[in-house]
Amino acid sequence: MSPGFNQVSMLFRLWIFSCFWVCRLLGTSELNFVTCGSVIKLLNTRHNVRLHSHDVKYGSGSGQQSVTGVTEADDSNSYWRIRGQSDIVCQRGNPVKCGETIRLTHINTGRNLHSHHFTSPLSGNQEVSAFGEDGEGDNLDNWTVVCSGTFWERKNPVRFKHTATEVLLSVTGEQYGRPINGQLEVHGMQYSNQYNSWKVMEGIFMKPMDVSRAGVDAHIEL
Repeated sequence: MSPGFNQVSMLFRLWIFSCFWVCRLLGTSELNFVTCGSVIKLLNTRHNVRLHSHDVKYGSGSGQQSVTGVTEADDSNSYWRIRGQSDIVCQRGNPVKCGETIRLTHINTGRNLHSHHFTSPLSGNQEVSAFGEDGEGDNLDNWTVVCSGTFWERKNPVRFKHTATEVLLSVTGEQYGRPINGQLEVHGMQYSNQYNSWKVMEGIFMKPMDVSRAGVDAHIEL
């Protein structure tokens, strides 16, 4: 991975840990769309849990880093960075289009949201894991944003379809025991339903670049 990505990820981590409570007081920005380069939390609207990962591996299936859903709103392991699909640049600050393919990179471990033809440990659906090193994995890290309209709007729920296998990122309520007691299984399902609806919650959102100020860095807002 390039030094630039590593440096940006570290800055986001430091900013989140040092400023989390202050920034919550600032409220949300007026930015209507979810943009490339933003760092976000995603809430499953059916089970009210945030998409989460951590350095805990599955004991079966792929043995890769597990992905779960947690109820805590202030857990730093629930932050994901929006990036372009493999080998395609997602220009920082550009609104993400409905139907666009993206990667979601876990901030604290640098691994990408991933799926493949392994069976999930609790529900028997398709396993979802976090894969790669320092933000680089393979083509199974790509997800298509499924929404209505032109762009992914912050106020509206969306779905994420795994580009290679076409399953939808879902939570159906199965709960893990130790060592991640109480966390819910995240997996892939074939059909669109209430279990695969996600909404953007907390985050650091990159404003679109002002074309009249080309070369000026995009602003960061909560």
